[in-house]
Amino acid sequence: MTDEFDVIVIGAGPAGENAAARAVRGGLTAAIVEDRLAGGECSYWACIPSKALLRPVDLAGEVGRVPGMSLGPLEVSKVLARRDEAVAHYNDSGQVEWIKNVPVEFVRGRGRLDGVKRVRVTTRDGQETTERVLTARHAIVLATGSTALVPPVPGLAEAKPWTSHEVTAAQAVPERLAVIGGGVVACEMAQAMHGLGARQTTVLVRGGSLLARMEPFTGELLAESFAEAGIDVRTHTDVIRVERPEPGGKVTVHLSDGPPLEADELLVATGRVPATAGLGLETVGLAGGRSVEVDDSMRATDVEGGWLYAIGDVNGRALLTHMGKYQARVCGDVIAARAKGSDETLLAMRDIADGYGAPQVVFTDPQICAVGRTEAAARKAGFSVRVVEYDLGNVTGAYLLGDGYRGRAKAVVDEERRVLLGVTFAGPGVAELLHAATIAVTAEVPLDRLWHAVPSFPTVSEIWLRLLEEGYGL
Repeated sequence: MTDEFDVIVIGAGPAGENAAARAVRGGLTAAIVEDRLAGGECSYWACIPSKALLRPVDLAGEVGRVPGMSLGPLEVSKVLARRDEAVAHYNDSGQVEWIKNVPVEFVRGRGRLDGVKRVRVTTRDGQETTERVLTARHAIVLATGSTALVPPVPGLAEAKPWTSHEVTAAQAVPERLAVIGGGVVACEMAQAMHGLGARQTTVLVRGGSLLARMEPFTGELLAESFAEAGIDVRTHTDVIRVERPEPGGKVTVHLSDGPPLEADELLVATGRVPATAGLGLETVGLAGGRSVEVDDSMRATDVEGGWLYAIGDVNGRALLTHMGKYQARVCGDVIAARAKGSDETLLAMRDIADGYGAPQVVFTDPQICAVGRTEAAARKAGFSVRVVEYDLGNVTGAYLLGDGYRGRAKAVVDEERRVLLGVTFAGPGVAELLHAATIAVTAEVPLDRLWHAVPSFPTVSEIWLRLLEEGYGL
């Protein structure tokens, strides 16, 4: 095995895999280093398992809205079994085989920077530890992702709470679940566990609403849905202390207001931090434990020589798998072009999508999805803003999906250029509307031209026509 490659990638999640594959496509040799499962967080403990758990709950909601249809109790054991199948039973042999066939050399072990263009890989096999030093001719790419943040609440860490890892891998549904946080992971997993049988689910939100970073109506609609399902959402609530005397036993959560809350499991979903601690950043003049700042080609801005790159969660731009993969494609192409001395001014070799606002879906019922800027963000940025909103339930296609369909759409428009700055949808099944919005926002399609993109009838996508009519009389 050689110890020298054109490109070395640390982290074999979706971003790292794509960067390595793209570099190889550009004619370079590459190695990828991973000490856990190839495929990364998304494949085993985030996107894939969480959606496998949410899909039956979502479908049950859809069936319940259609007269003449009924659905018996969910078979939880079969839902969990399908989740296990979706994550390949936590076996990455297929993923490793794919990497080798790219071809990229797969190196199992803990990788850390060891100076300029050097990676030291530590591998432990039982009591035996071995080390191998890899060197890169052109570039090293950091793709180590992020880890769950556990706040410094007295007793919280000692209580061994669930994070996204444990809840998506759960082998049983707790009777009583307490959730700390009001963001995407908190909302999705609260609804999944409750829908799968958690008798008492309580969501503890420090701020005033769910999904606080999105348009306000999204959190309001979701809170209504939670209330109807029996999920208790408590806003403006601080956790001041946690007790769990017996490992795996009952958890007592002491709150800033009201009596303590007792639960069988406690999920902490209060955000994530870049996985850069222990990565050897100090050997190249950077500080560990924080995001690596990059330019639009994904190259680290504070490292001399321009050989270090960082993609995905580790650079803090957008903590979303699809954006990490996008950044990886940019990064791999840039590295290959620079290695050959090619023209690097091509637009395809720069990250412009993050500047417009990454698309995101929250797979709850109702689904929440958005791309671009919120109204508040657009106004803060100084745009001349006009806002158009419409009740999705008044669209014929939405009505046909089931009785009592509730949803809303909001478009944020730059009045001067008459282009969309952001679009948000909330309602059952709206995730499939998002890519049309993403194209309209990132391509800056003029409203006068967008009006000629005729939606099919009767579909929910007719919301585009309604927004244009409502806002501009087009």
